[in-house]
Amino acid sequence: MSTSDENANTPIQPLWPSGSATGIGSLPGTDIVEAVKFTLGELPDLPYLPELPGRGPGADMIGRSAGLLVELPVELYAGRWRVAASPGRELRRAYDLRERDLDQLTEQAEGFTGTLKVQSAGPWTLAANIELALGEALVSDHGATRDLADSLAEGLKTHVAEVRRRVPGARVLLQLDEPSLPAVLAGRVRTASTLHTYRSVAPSTARDTITSVIDAVGVPVIVHCCAPDAPLTLLREAGAAALALDLDLVGNGAEQIDAIGELIDAGLGLFAGVARTTPPANGRQPDPAALADRVKRLWRDLGFTGELLAERVVLTPSCGLAGASPAFARAVLTACREAGKRLVDQ
Repeated sequence: MSTSDENANTPIQPLWPSGSATGIGSLPGTDIVEAVKFTLGELPDLPYLPELPGRGPGADMIGRSAGLLVELPVELYAGRWRVAASPGRELRRAYDLRERDLDQLTEQAEGFTGTLKVQSAGPWTLAANIELALGEALVSDHGATRDLADSLAEGLKTHVAEVRRRVPGARVLLQLDEPSLPAVLAGRVRTASTLHTYRSVAPSTARDTITSVIDAVGVPVIVHCCAPDAPLTLLREAGAAALALDLDLVGNGAEQIDAIGELIDAGLGLFAGVARTTPPANGRQPDPAALADRVKRLWRDLGFTGELLAERVVLTPSCGLAGASPAFARAVLTACREAGKRLVDQ
C-alpha cells in the first residue's frame, strides 16, 4: 500500500531534530533531581519534564493534571478524585510537587536551547476519572465536561508559559495523555456503582473539546493514546501536531495502517512506541537495531520515502516507565535513543 503524496513530502518546520527519541512521561523512583538530570542527559534531542507517580497522591497522572485546573478544585476521597469546594490536601501537595519539579527544571536546563516536552492528562481522561460531588464521573455531565476542558485549557496555557519563562531558550511541546478516550467514545466508562456505563460521547464532541484545548495552549500538541482502538482520524482532525501510539496495540490491519498513513500525509509526526516497558521473561535488554528495523518495516508498508522517516518519527517506549526498575528504564530510553540515530543513518 502506498499513501505517500505531495503533502507527505512537503517540507514542514521541524519540531524536533531528525532521529529523536523521548519518553512518554513517567519514570520509576521519587527523586526529581535525578529524574530531570536523567531525561536531559539520556535524551538530549527531546528531553521531557519527568513524572514520578511513586511519590504518591498528587503525583499520579490524574492528581498531577488536576493540579493544573483553574478554579476547579478537587480532593481525594475514598481513593477517587472528585470536585470539591476547596482544594484538598492531596491537591495542595500536587501544587507543591509541580513547583519543585519546575524549580529543578529551571536549574538543570539552564542554557538549554532545544525542544522540551511537558505532559498532562487530556480533558476526556480527566472527565472519566474525576467525579462530581455526588459521586458520578464528570463525563456523565456534558456541561461539567465543557467547564473542565475550559479550566484545563486555561491552566495548561499558564503552565506552558511558565515553562517557557523558566527555560527561555527551549521550544516547548505539550503532550496530552488520553488513555480513556476510546472508552468515552464507546460508552465503556463505568458508573460509580460499576453496574452500568455512561452514554457514549459523539466523536464530533470529543474532537471539538480536544481542539479547544489544543488551540488555547499556543504550542504544538502531541496526543498520546495507549489503547488498541485509538481514534487516529479524530485526533488528526482535532489539530494534533503528532500522535503517540503503542505500535503493539495499533496492530497491522489495513484500516490502522491507512489511518497512520493519513496522519503522515497530513504532516503530523508519529511518536512510535516500540520498546516494551517491562523486561521479557528471558531478561533480554532492548535491542536498538530491532527497534529501528520495526519502524523501518512499518514505513515501507506505508509507502513513504526513506528521507521522511527520521524527520517524522520519534522513537519512544510503548508507555510510561513508572513500573520498570531504574536500570531497565535507563536501558529502554538508551535503546530508543540509539535506534533513533539508526533511522538517520539508514
